Amino acid sequence: MRSKLAALSLFVLGVSCSKNVPTDILAEALSSKNPKISRVMDNLDEHEIQIRYTQIDRRNDSVIFTDHDFQVKNNNYFYPASTVKFPAAVAALEKLNEVDSLSVHTRFFVEGDSLQTTFAKAISEIFAVSDNAANNRLVEFLGQDDLNRRMERRGVSPIRIAHRLSTDNADDVTTTPLVFYLNDSTTSLSAPIINSPIRPLELDKLKKGKGFISDETYQNGAFDFSLKNYYPIEAQSALLKRIIFPEAFPTEERFNLSQTQQKVLLEAMHTLPPKLGYDPVEYYDSYVKFFMFGDSTEPMPEHIKIYNKVGYAYGTLTDNAYIQDTKNNIDFMLTATILVNSDGVFNDNAYEYDDVGIPFLAQLGREIYELELIRKR
Repeated sequence: MRSKLAALSLFVLGVSCSKNVPTDILAEALSSKNPKISRVMDNLDEHEIQIRYTQIDRRNDSVIFTDHDFQVKNNNYFYPASTVKFPAAVAALEKLNEVDSLSVHTRFFVEGDSLQTTFAKAISEIFAVSDNAANNRLVEFLGQDDLNRRMERRGVSPIRIAHRLSTDNADDVTTTPLVFYLNDSTTSLSAPIINSPIRPLELDKLKKGKGFISDETYQNGAFDFSLKNYYPIEAQSALLKRIIFPEAFPTEERFNLSQTQQKVLLEAMHTLPPKLGYDPVEYYDSYVKFFMFGDSTEPMPEHIKIYNKVGYAYGTLTDNAYIQDTKNNIDFMLTATILVNSDGVFNDNAYEYDDVGIPFLAQLGREIYELELIRKR
């Protein structure tokens, strides 16, 4: 499919004539001869990649974003997996500001579940190890409709969060009440929230593959994603910009987060699992950092911070990241998704995450980083 690579400039702003000072970093990165990049670019139809690289410049007190896209199209569906935990965390923080008796440190548990947590701990678990149960607790607090409304109101769209993740009650439209500890001995019970019925999406590429596993039995025919969550590249990028650089947006597009909440969120987004006490062998530095370091278990350098949220399920890998190098004073944003399911069968757990997907995303991050190092500002 190299003809599609030759047409790369149709998706981005132009290819540089100079190898030393590229005018289009994304085009240059995707033209890499590295096999981790080229084998994906040679099979674009199979991998359904979508990429947005956001160049960041500063002029006086202003932050200027320049988006460079490759195959980004809201109407081409991909399964967002755990990337939806990012909007859940932001929406939960914003809702906390509207309830006087609650804060990020309020202890709570879901009715019928004895595990106690706090909002700050749930958010930390979401970003450090992509904990599904922590995300689902926030969905019970918010309800799907409120979560979606909060995103859309701030300009994060299109988005449709319809279900929880990896749980038996994933599709329930009524939330389970939460029990809050107002102090050591007093609790309060929230009311259940009734959400809108889940309606089928109307997008392209909703039906994928040639078969799928259901109830341990192979089923012929494409796997239908029309009732799943929807969180495309444009919306993911929009949320990241508003959280990292809220001052770049008008007041009505900024999330109502306190300074404490902003600090909790940003710390959670970049803190590595071993720093939080997780086993460094199982939860190594890049466990949920696909760009630049995802294909290595070695420690990440201290001067590079990655504020991000990844997702992987149904053969789809996605990362939405702000990458900052404090030593070389560079930063940029990168959001990308790739499908790695060569046999066309879903739910069979036979995906090329480690062989193709993560190596591609890691190398893509490295290619762009190296070009950012020489970019004129």
